[in-house]
Amino acid sequence: MRQQSKFKSVCVATVALISISPVFAFNVNKSISVTDGAESDGVSTVNGSISIGKGAALTGAVETVNGTIRIDEDARLIDAKTVNGSIRIASGVTAEDVTSVNGSIRLDENVAVGGEISVVNGKISLYPGTTVADDVSNVNGEISVVGADIGGDLTTENGDITLTDGSILRGDLIVEEPGGWRWTRKRRNPVVVIGPNTSVAGDIRLEREVELFISDSAAVGGVKGELSMDDAIRFSGASP
Repeated sequence: MRQQSKFKSVCVATVALISISPVFAFNVNKSISVTDGAESDGVSTVNGSISIGKGAALTGAVETVNGTIRIDEDARLIDAKTVNGSIRIASGVTAEDVTSVNGSIRLDENVAVGGEISVVNGKISLYPGTTVADDVSNVNGEISVVGADIGGDLTTENGDITLTDGSILRGDLIVEEPGGWRWTRKRRNPVVVIGPNTSVAGDIRLEREVELFISDSAAVGGVKGELSMDDAIRFSGASP
């Protein structure tokens, strides 16, 4: 399934879910805060931000349509979802899926995500010790993976990708051919950097041209599509 079609479905499903979810706290035009160590079935709002305190335990989702989600250290929850807003997750948090349509997603150190991370328009940042069991994907925006472990595929259309500091990607790294209208103006090629001591167990699958840099100490299953392994620019040191 194309990324844009997939994320249209995510957007519609998220809005529908927020409308009907039986959560502990629901608001329309108000921000929500869950205090440190509190327990909740979940929280939901339409026009407002959500803050989850340290060590809070939520058995349901954290959802908003227009607002930022901030989750503090060692909190436990199911899903974190927003349509227009960023998601910030502090160290030690456990969650299932983390999704946004328009907004960046940042996971600090030692976060455990049991499902996937997805965004349409926004940067994704993963930091050391963080694990994601399934896929990580966006359409537009940089993806930065620093010392993290991704169990599925890593996919973008137009974003730069950097894997560094011993990151592990257990699936494929995929740069898709953009859908929609094609402009006559030359497109900028995404930059893909596979940094030192990084492992891509699957293939780097390129449906469009990119600038591909692979460290001499990185391990890559193969390069397929618009480029081959011979086209990659090899480098030593911390960065190209």
